[in-house]
Amino acid sequence: MRVWPAITVVALALGALSGGAAYENASPRAGGWLEIAWPFPRDGWPAGRAFRCGACGDAVEVYVRPKIGFCNCDSGVADDDEVDRVADLDLMSERFAPREAGRVVRVADMPGRIRTYDLRMADGSQRAAVGIAVSRRCDLLVAVAQGRGEAAEVRRAALEFLGSSKMTSWMTASMEGR
Repeated sequence: MRVWPAITVVALALGALSGGAAYENASPRAGGWLEIAWPFPRDGWPAGRAFRCGACGDAVEVYVRPKIGFCNCDSGVADDDEVDRVADLDLMSERFAPREAGRVVRVADMPGRIRTYDLRMADGSQRAAVGIAVSRRCDLLVAVAQGRGEAAEVRRAALEFLGSSKMTSWMTASMEGR
């Protein structure tokens, strides 16, 4: 008879611990960022990771993934045309137009380029988007961010998030095949 109270206490403790872990993993962290499901159909590359920032005013979403073996081994990401081709903007909408020339950027200690775009969604709404392509050796890491706000705010939010220690660690590990 003394076994039942002990079993009950253990069951309650495990339930509380697992509930706390679920809450911790589901709650937005790193400035309000929450990981969401990869929303795009399967293509020639593995699915990446997707995030939404609810605390970023006009919600910003960031999608990031490695493209192993898909970069010019000598020059890396050389120009804006390459960012246009590889940054996964076409997964969100085929209707995107660059707003200005791109800039040199470093993400997770990888050099590349960043460029801002106007993006027209399938429902006709207009979004600001940012395409990022960086490289290490012959491998490419791409990120695209979109939001309803100004392009400068979407760019700032995306770079701040990608520069967080958690994302930097994940990007570095994914580029090394871990």
